[in-house]
Amino acid sequence: MGTVHARSLEPLPASGPDFGGLGEEAEFVEVEPEAKQEILENKDVVVQHVHFDGLGRTKDDIIICEIGDVFKAKNLIEVMRKSHEVREKLLRLGIFRQVDVLIDTCHVTELRRLTGSYNTMVGNNEGSMVLGLKLPNLLGRAEKVTFQFSYGTKETSYGLSFFKPQPGNFERNFSVNLYKVTGQFPWSSLRETDRGVSAEYSFPVWKTSHTIKWEGVWRELGCLSRTASFAVRKESGHSLKSSLSHAMVIDSRNSSILPRRGALLKVNQELAGYTGGDVSFLKEDFELQLNKPLMLDSVFSTSLWGGMLVPIGDKPSSIADRFYLGGPTSVRGFSMHSIGPQSEGDYLGGEAYWAGGLHLYTPLPFRPGQGGFGELFRTHFFLNAGNLCNLNYGEGPKAHIRKLAECIRWSYGAGIVLRLGNIARLELNYCIPMGVQRGDRICDGVQFGAGIRFL
Repeated sequence: MGTVHARSLEPLPASGPDFGGLGEEAEFVEVEPEAKQEILENKDVVVQHVHFDGLGRTKDDIIICEIGDVFKAKNLIEVMRKSHEVREKLLRLGIFRQVDVLIDTCHVTELRRLTGSYNTMVGNNEGSMVLGLKLPNLLGRAEKVTFQFSYGTKETSYGLSFFKPQPGNFERNFSVNLYKVTGQFPWSSLRETDRGVSAEYSFPVWKTSHTIKWEGVWRELGCLSRTASFAVRKESGHSLKSSLSHAMVIDSRNSSILPRRGALLKVNQELAGYTGGDVSFLKEDFELQLNKPLMLDSVFSTSLWGGMLVPIGDKPSSIADRFYLGGPTSVRGFSMHSIGPQSEGDYLGGEAYWAGGLHLYTPLPFRPGQGGFGELFRTHFFLNAGNLCNLNYGEGPKAHIRKLAECIRWSYGAGIVLRLGNIARLELNYCIPMGVQRGDRICDGVQFGAGIRFL
């Protein structure tokens, strides 16, 4: 689940290069310079033959696609550089446990036919245990079948996925997913169970990455307690959503967790109802992040999120499709998803929102553990603002902007951030919420947050 789109239940990513791309036994090895330097004579060469030792069920055609650049090398230095690039490409396929490159021969070690994994994940102030099984290189051309089960404090899911990359271009890939996700949303007194199937195709265009996806999902909504409001009770029942979506990503950051430089732009569009189902809407949202290094090892970061959902037809939008805002991963100082329209204490979400943040990350005072464990921590100063509401789409753009500019919630504060590798981060902040509106729930003082995606 995304930080803002709390109702959009998604299975954990069981396809693509992010899940099981290398397996537990494969690892990236950085090439370090030797203490003793040798002078190589960069002679012109012609690569006529490449031999692989250790291939079993892997087909020749997918290997040929990955090593084609080696034959274009004109001299010894190019052969060495392109051989190293080929090694990285082969590891990225997720079908080899080990790849050793020699100038006269290349030895690979394939992964086992069946591998398993166990790990824990944090996100949206929730922890979960994840168990996975993978069948890498199923048909010999880097195909992968994965099964994943996740059990968390608020969400339980399992899914089956098939992933197929294009030979010679790993960024172009196709995947099919079957899943079931059950989630609890106490801020809305809602329980949701999704059973779905999706198919997606990912491909690069210049410096952008694109994903086109079709998804069909049977959704079952119910109340968490007898005290749920009438507005939530009338949303209970079954619905069928069939949608087409497109996502574009431009990411030049040096890290997805606490980046020091670079920018990120994500744009998503989803159109539901034209391929079947009883839910119809057009949904647009975006995320923008800029990071700038400063002196004294400090980083200034700014981010902006926004989105709009437009129902199609006479049927109103569903509580399962609307946006949600507030909490330690978005507008800090407010309780989880506790900004915007509500009924009898249950938050119903909104059809339009924006949120922004200014951040300054600095090293810990006096730099304890410099060069070691202390580098995982950063001091964090922040200013957040945002608003979430429903719009009357017959009023025009000026009225929409005026509505989104009213009743702005904002907060400021400071705290400590801990980076957990390149997987997630933890925050402990002292927050001072401002612009509080009637019905909002605040967290005035210390607030803890954990997750992957922060405003």
